[in-house]
Parts: sequence; structure tokens; C-alpha cells
Amino acid sequence: MVNLNLHKQCRYTKTKMKRSRINQAIKEACNYFEEHHWALPPEPRWDVTDFGLGDFEKYGLVLINLAEENEYCEKLMFGKKGQITPAHTHKFKKEDIIVRQGVLKVQVWLGRPDRSNQESFDVQVNGSMKHVESGTILTLSAGERVTLTPGIFHKFYPDSDECIIGEVSTKNDDLNDNVFADPEIGRYSKIIEDEPPIVKLLSD
Repeated sequence: MVNLNLHKQCRYTKTKMKRSRINQAIKEACNYFEEHHWALPPEPRWDVTDFGLGDFEKYGLVLINLAEENEYCEKLMFGKKGQITPAHTHKFKKEDIIVRQGVLKVQVWLGRPDRSNQESFDVQVNGSMKHVESGTILTLSAGERVTLTPGIFHKFYPDSDECIIGEVSTKNDDLNDNVFADPEIGRYSKIIEDEPPIVKLLSD
């Protein structure tokens, strides 16, 4: 059992995102989904975050919750080259990160990256166990997946210009189940309302 050394995690970020940037990110995602024939459900449940780091172009992700059941969850995500989802794990959630379009880099650690003992471990890639060193970067192409269990810290970022990423998991709880390596990171962004929203976010 990996000791996560849990810190109190910020649910909402200290910095703020402009509503205009959120609207732009949603439009960019919609255009890319349409271009690649990914139909969205009626009234998608949108989530846009910069993880409280104040730089959406470097640390940013667009997410859509497709299924939110007690037994399972499904998400669709959109990222652009240069955008990083920071290192984190989950207390309870087991998930498959699946590349739907493009190429994705996924870096994995056994335990917190800043305290990792470089111990090797097994992680499931495309349904088969793979023995890797802590800190290994996996390169996943369209159709490929990695299975992540609690205690495996991971960060990911597109290696292609854009990337559609799927997530299938056990029950999702974004308010309480995320453990970021940087305890100052927040899951939801506070918003500067510089223009009207084009959709309602999960955090609104």
C-alpha cells in the first residue's frame, strides 16, 4: 500500500480564469469534436480548469462528464499541445485513460513524484501488465489506454497538436477524491465574469 501523505487539497483555485477564455476553450473543443465526428450528448456537462496555476495555455484541460453513476463514470477530455494536467492520483478511483484521437504522453510514479524512491512497479497498458520505473513516460496513440489505480501518480499532456482523451472509471468525486502532488492546486477555477457564459459549468 502506497502512503499518499495526504495534504488538505484545495477544491477551488486561488487564481481566477476569465469567462471569455473558458468560452473560447469550449468553442475550440466543440470544433475539434465536430471535425473528428465525435457527437456530444444533449446538454453536455462541461468542466474547464487551469488547476489554479493561472496559465491555461500551459496547465489546462477541457472535460465533459458523459456518465455519472454510483458504480461508474465516463468522461471526454480535450487538450492542446503544451497543456499539462498536473501530477495527481486518487484516493479511491480506478480509471482507464484512453486516447481517442491524437497522441498522449502519460508520466507515472509509484507514490508522490517528489518523494518517489524510484521503485519499479507494474501498470496495465492496453490490457497487459507492464513493468516500469517510477517516472516512466508512456506514449499512447489513438485507441491505446493505461489503467491507473489509487497510489499511482500521473500527469499527462498531448504530444499531438490536439488530443481527445477518454476516461472510464469507478465512481467519480472531483471535490474530494483528487490528490495533487502540489497541494496548492485546486480542481475548480474561480471565474472572472468578463462576458456571459455560453454554457453552465459543473462548478457554476
